[in-house]
Amino acid sequence: MPTDHVLHIDASARPGLSGVDPHGSHTRRLTRRFVDRWRAIRPQDVVTYRDLGRKPPSPVTGEWIAAAFAPADQRDAAMRAHLAESDHLIAELRRADLVVIGAPMYNLGVPSPLKAWIDNIVRVGVTFGFDRNRTDDPYWPMLPPGKRLVILSSRGDCGYEAGGRLETFNLVERSITLPMSYIGITETYGVAIENDEFADDRLSASIAKAEAAIDTLVQELAGTPLDASSHTGSREAADL
Repeated sequence: MPTDHVLHIDASARPGLSGVDPHGSHTRRLTRRFVDRWRAIRPQDVVTYRDLGRKPPSPVTGEWIAAAFAPADQRDAAMRAHLAESDHLIAELRRADLVVIGAPMYNLGVPSPLKAWIDNIVRVGVTFGFDRNRTDDPYWPMLPPGKRLVILSSRGDCGYEAGGRLETFNLVERSITLPMSYIGITETYGVAIENDEFADDRLSASIAKAEAAIDTLVQELAGTPLDASSHTGSREAADL
């Protein structure tokens, strides 16, 4: 069986896991479950972990923009330094066959560290191309094809799903899927925990439903039955 590369990203400001730690993160709980079950099926795969909540990427600045839009052969040492973190994050993404993102809903959108990550990896001439002379479609994706994206979210209320009463208020999935599709990742899956604000049987039921959905999704994407007794695998730690 060939080896794949999984990029596991957490963005929650809460460091622990719900159900384990006081005030722990639901999304960290979901990403941990997903990756543990993936490794049970595919122990040969490599997992790179990036904790954006603990170590947020640098936000885009004017100097970053100037460096990114300068021709590569005209960048000086300072410009290259401004882009070094972006280069590293893009290299991680390029290696990944599967990207698993824990994205809690903060004020209807994604946490600011996750937005900073997106801003660092959506970069002209590197992950998307631009040519003003192509009048029909001046933009095109530049990531290698075949990557898959899993978004694991959590929400305080319910009804944010497609067709739900609060669908138009949900800026989480779209703020990830749109820029990711822009650079070439179009195959996307998602699971979410809802009703966190109520902290009652509705939350418990939502957690159980989300965890069952993750187990099914892992089996679907990995393509083989789950053997929960095995949890070994290769793991890279990136900026833990």
